[in-house]
Amino acid sequence: MLAAERRKRILERVHAEKKVIVSELSKEYKVSEETIRRDLEKLAEEGHVIKSYGGAVINEIGNIDLPFNVRWKANSLGKQKIADLVNQEIHDGEHIFLDASTTAVFIAKNIKQKKHLTVITNSIENLLELSDVSGWDIIAIGGLLKPGSMSLLGKKAADSIEAYNADKIFFSCKGLDLEKGVTEGNEETGSIKQSMIKASAKVYLAVDSSKFDKVAFSNICKLSRLNVVITDKKPEARWLSAFEEHGIQCIYPKEEMPE
Repeated sequence: MLAAERRKRILERVHAEKKVIVSELSKEYKVSEETIRRDLEKLAEEGHVIKSYGGAVINEIGNIDLPFNVRWKANSLGKQKIADLVNQEIHDGEHIFLDASTTAVFIAKNIKQKKHLTVITNSIENLLELSDVSGWDIIAIGGLLKPGSMSLLGKKAADSIEAYNADKIFFSCKGLDLEKGVTEGNEETGSIKQSMIKASAKVYLAVDSSKFDKVAFSNICKLSRLNVVITDKKPEARWLSAFEEHGIQCIYPKEEMPE
């Protein structure tokens, strides 16, 4: 196995389990512990992990986004539940923004039965997913391709968003906090989402439960800017209270709702 492939698999594991142990990885990949330490050093230099005694833990507050193929596998069941709920919020003929999150790709896969939609996105994966849909207008936001993220970013992308007025935006984030609001891993990604929010009549945050009570590097918006939060599990009472206080509708799977 090539070192790059091994590091990718280690990163997938640390993202799923939050930590890894050198001795366990050494046995699993049949390489020396020193080789694993070099792998972890590389991942730490890239901002993905924080080295600890005997291993490493995930860097929850770093400003480096995980590669798309790693993020895609994280809580895929929860993202599918969210996509099922979002499907009920999108109606034929609407103009919508989809961001470049992995959650948005689950949404794109789930709404293909709709008619005459206009989808505006900076996601390469969304463009590929929707390329076979007929009767829609798919608009790509031009910009600089960020390696590993499958997204188009930069000033040119942000400026092009200003040309549109959408009915709704569906976007995700890296962190959701009662005080800090909605946050993202880096300013480039966050600024695109901010521009989409400004150009949308109704703002939907589609976020899985693992992002609650997390704060990432770059601020996107306060809770009060959101109209709807769609998530995969019923939030804690303090979150439901905060949503009610700000007039935010919270949607979660029916099986999580009290009878």
